[in-house]
Amino acid sequence: MAKNLEVPLLLDFYGEMLTAKQRDFLDLYYNEDLSLSEIAENEGITRQGVRDAIKRAEVQLFDMESKLHLYERFNNLVKGLEEISKCADEIYNYNLNHSLSREINENAARIKSLAEYLSED
Repeated sequence: MAKNLEVPLLLDFYGEMLTAKQRDFLDLYYNEDLSLSEIAENEGITRQGVRDAIKRAEVQLFDMESKLHLYERFNNLVKGLEEISKCADEIYNYNLNHSLSREINENAARIKSLAEYLSED
């Protein structure tokens, strides 16, 4: 079974909406890198049972994302903050090289600082 690298990210956003067993199986499979057979052995069920549970959970995660778009919005927010930070750097450097205004430099530095702070959360 090929691993979809988006699943661990979706699990971060929507994991609490899954059952504890689904979360555990996805975590073991994607984050702990256990095989289906290893999970099955640890849980005392068949490999096919683990596979089916993981597939159902994946479908649920993608369904929630298609309805709520939280992961997509988060990615857009991160990209926007990176662009804001880049623009603030450009304003700061342009202003610094042309000796225009201390206030502009302070505001550009503040914008960059806020963008970085918001990116950390």
